[in-house]
Amino acid sequence: MPKNSDLSSQRDQIDKIDRQILDLLKERNKVSREVIEYKIDNQLPVFVAEREEEKSVKFRSMAEERDLDPDWAEDFLRMIMSASRATQSTHTFPRATQEPKHILFVGGDGGMGSLYRKVADQSGHHTYSIDKGNWFELEEMAPKLDLAIVTVPINLTVAVIERLTNKLDNKTILADFTSNKTGPLEAMLDSHPGPVIGLHPMHGPDVPNLSKQLMVVCEGRDPEASQWFREQCRLWGMRVIEADPENHDHVMNLVQGLRHFVALLHGSFMKEYDLDPHQMLDYSSPVYRAELMMTGRIFAQDAELYADIVFANKERRELLVTFFKHHERLISMVENDDKKGFVREFEAVTDFFGRFATQALKESGYLINRLADRFS
Repeated sequence: MPKNSDLSSQRDQIDKIDRQILDLLKERNKVSREVIEYKIDNQLPVFVAEREEEKSVKFRSMAEERDLDPDWAEDFLRMIMSASRATQSTHTFPRATQEPKHILFVGGDGGMGSLYRKVADQSGHHTYSIDKGNWFELEEMAPKLDLAIVTVPINLTVAVIERLTNKLDNKTILADFTSNKTGPLEAMLDSHPGPVIGLHPMHGPDVPNLSKQLMVVCEGRDPEASQWFREQCRLWGMRVIEADPENHDHVMNLVQGLRHFVALLHGSFMKEYDLDPHQMLDYSSPVYRAELMMTGRIFAQDAELYADIVFANKERRELLVTFFKHHERLISMVENDDKKGFVREFEAVTDFFGRFATQALKESGYLINRLADRFS
């Protein structure tokens, strides 16, 4: 076996190659900035899914030709492309309209309001913020507003919408950012005779940029009036989908309400059982580490926010009660040492998940491997 000193030549070569890689990345970044400038001048979106997929397929093929792992190569390329999008997000964005729009963020000092006000400013729009201390400014700014977005917590949303009654011009679009859509949309339609749209940005205020984030749109009134905002979201690099408000809320009851309550169950039992999360990491498989991190991130955030999400509406609360009743049935398996019953239930759920289980295995495996590689 060679001594470490015998590897000095190879290590010097690797260090030299690493510097060359960084120099090439710097050169690529320079070209990317030229692309950014062209996109801004020509009103082109930050993120074009077809272009990235085309690049990824070609890059994988080139990697295989060089006897390199195509999966690793695609990861490497996507990290580079993500960095390019992040670079653009620190500068300016193309604007969806010929002339800048006047956009009000009600609750604009909060996380989501601040984030979207920033990107709207970067797009050349004129933005304004109304929060607890400056409602008196609304009367002066109202006549020039093209869009007013309510970005306050769920439990305050309807009250804030009602406070806006008769205070906005009829041409102004009224929108909200809450994760609960049916109630706020009805309140906006009742309170404002002009264009109305329900919006749900499917991300938190801590995202580095809006590229590849999802914006859910629920129609309210006069959808043509708000078409420019949909296009602006696309120019920010977002994915935009249309949704029925009731169906949206039905899905969110599970995606948000139930998921966050399960996180509370997990964390609360760890506290009750005195299982220190730092100590648990020493004995965690990559799978459980990922699950523990997803639980832990909830408790690094605001309790009131998650209480609002979990208890957002009656249907969501009823779903939680049904969830616990379902668990009472499953508990009998444990009490009776019913392994056969467990297998039957497991296989029934397997049949229900169908092909999705294969997709879940693939995607979760990717996440787990990357998490273990970076942090273990």
